[in-house]
Amino acid sequence: MSITRRSALAMTVAVGAATAMLAGVFPGANAAPSPTAQQPGTSYVYRVPGGVAKSESLLREGFDVLEERQGGDLFVMGPAEVGGKLRASGHQVQVEQVLPPLTWTPPARSGQAASLDAKVAEETYYGGYRTVNAQYAHLDQVAREHAALATVVDYGDSWRKSRGSGGYDLKAICITKKNTGDCALSTAAPKPRLFVMGQLHAREITTGDVAYRWIDHLTDGYGTDTQVTNLLNTTEVWVVPIANPDGVDIVQRGGSYPYLQRKNANNTNGAGCGTTGGSSQVGIDLNRNTSSGYGVGSSTQPCSETYRGASANSEVETKALQSLWRSLYRDRRATGTTAAAPADTTGMVISMHSYSNMVLFPWGFNSSVKSGNDASLRAIARQMASLAGGWRYGQPGEILYNAGGATDDWVYDDLGVSSFVWEIGNPSGTCSGFTPAYSCQTSLYWPKVKGMLLYAASKTARPYSS
Repeated sequence: MSITRRSALAMTVAVGAATAMLAGVFPGANAAPSPTAQQPGTSYVYRVPGGVAKSESLLREGFDVLEERQGGDLFVMGPAEVGGKLRASGHQVQVEQVLPPLTWTPPARSGQAASLDAKVAEETYYGGYRTVNAQYAHLDQVAREHAALATVVDYGDSWRKSRGSGGYDLKAICITKKNTGDCALSTAAPKPRLFVMGQLHAREITTGDVAYRWIDHLTDGYGTDTQVTNLLNTTEVWVVPIANPDGVDIVQRGGSYPYLQRKNANNTNGAGCGTTGGSSQVGIDLNRNTSSGYGVGSSTQPCSETYRGASANSEVETKALQSLWRSLYRDRRATGTTAAAPADTTGMVISMHSYSNMVLFPWGFNSSVKSGNDASLRAIARQMASLAGGWRYGQPGEILYNAGGATDDWVYDDLGVSSFVWEIGNPSGTCSGFTPAYSCQTSLYWPKVKGMLLYAASKTARPYSS
């Protein structure tokens, strides 16, 4: 790790500790007052008793249903008027928690920096989280300092950039002990590939930070850490720290409180939707936009947090990821929901989300349908969940709710590659929710997820062989 990155980490940990009292607290926390005395920027978590039975209705109606479930109850987030809309739609509602405005100072710039220099690499928000530009400067810095290990790949443009209205490149980094043929956009790769992705949902800021630390753990550990050295000698690790940079740009511009933007920035449909991450939100949900199970557990309302877009695979971010995956992995699975990929299939894709402490795997659109590789996926998920300290694991509908159009379903559906979603984050306490204090990353989440990532890497060569 460079001196610049070491000093940045030390400073941001200190700032994060100072802001711990500002962290959002979600289901299971202290009792909440009535939302009638709403303050500007205040949001609420509403418990919907029996919501699992009504999940399709809740999602179709456009409510922001959180990735959390307690028994048969689900949770919905939004300002005070959302509670009224839930009741008007016939749902039972209890106020579970008040989420007061959080204070942060937005970054000075919006959109991609002209030069990703050392100063840009120090940009943070909300106590230490890296801006999009800082993440990208970090990728370039790592590739310069570890040229024998790392290669940065520009795999497309965000929606705003594709429209000439600001925006960002879409960037990945390939990390391995480079030999001939490594890190090439070719399915004839000599090594198996682990692909790790963060912040497809922009507001899930823990995942971008985990990706940042994973990159440093690999590149700084090569030659000194035996496990890391053996891993990079035999495996390619691909990391996309921010898969939705336009959305993250909205999040980091939050000003007096973080904009909990979930989607990308496409306003072609729903130009009148809000841009501050409230109950009316611009964009398309990139994890409801793929063609695999498209339409299940998502909304047709453009301002909804789960708006799936006008058609499957419509978004430039979705298409760019699919093109990248198709250039990295061979298609090893026949069509049909029960067809299995062969035992010698290589590769694994992990999409990190937050929050709820879950490991999920296909099929997400219908838990009554088991994939052809269900036994292997389930066994790997069980071990991942165990390493995390006892997370729940299963198909989404088994432990959460059914939802289609997700990237993990598409990866398995289209290519037969093993794929998982990790929901990283406690459902209650000071390190819970979408916006935990930055100190929580050092004290809680990175130590937990590091072991999961190393285990995933160890299974990448033959995930279906046991």
